[in-house]
Amino acid sequence: MRYNSAMHTIDLNCDCGESFGAWSLGDDEAVLPHVTSANVACGGHAGDPTVMRRTVRLCHALGVAVGAHPGYPDLQGFGRRVMPMAPDEIEALVLAQIGALHAIARAEGVTLRHVKPHGALYNLAAITPAVAEAVARAVAAFSRELVLVGLAGSQLIVAGQAAGLRVAREAFADRGYAADGTLLARGTPGALILDPVANLAQAMQILAGAVLRPDGTPVAIAADTLCLHGDTPDAATRAAFLRHGLAKAGVSVASH
Repeated sequence: MRYNSAMHTIDLNCDCGESFGAWSLGDDEAVLPHVTSANVACGGHAGDPTVMRRTVRLCHALGVAVGAHPGYPDLQGFGRRVMPMAPDEIEALVLAQIGALHAIARAEGVTLRHVKPHGALYNLAAITPAVAEAVARAVAAFSRELVLVGLAGSQLIVAGQAAGLRVAREAFADRGYAADGTLLARGTPGALILDPVANLAQAMQILAGAVLRPDGTPVAIAADTLCLHGDTPDAATRAAFLRHGLAKAGVSVASH
């Protein structure tokens, strides 16, 4: 695959604000300077009001776009376990978590730009129309100015477009892909990509229109935003390497 860098712009995002009380996760202060959009936990899977406010302030100071990162209300499981919730319950929890972050952002003079579900909710919405539609309804009910971020080629993108929302198709520089374009389940070989050179290589593959599975076969993909997780080892180093590598390749990085 060969990448043509002419006038290509991509958003670079990370999940952040995922500490809670005395429990600290990730290094937001080191990672956020290298991204253009931040998905801030809203108290469901992680985060609390103090962490949310501190994270929003940091994003504001750095000029990073702020978005809501709602997830299942599962602090112990970090939102990575599917909870048996009906679509109307999912719609309500997403709406409530967006509202919580909005209140803090408004107090800090910051406008929310996007919504990206977290973990198990994100993955389920990618393949389950009813869940995807519930998330899209919540976002549309809050504000049609918000961008809905979802896995490229997934049901969440379809539902967002059907709801009249702007969408951002997301791909991952640090996650492995299955043959159907979904992410490999965490814990399986190749699910996490923690080598900065490999992160950059995968980002360039995505920009060229496809990502390689662990067995080397390509999966077609089109993306508007790239995610690099902030809660993984050496995330700041890898984020800096990725940002520098994209710039060196002639890729402009900007928020959606």
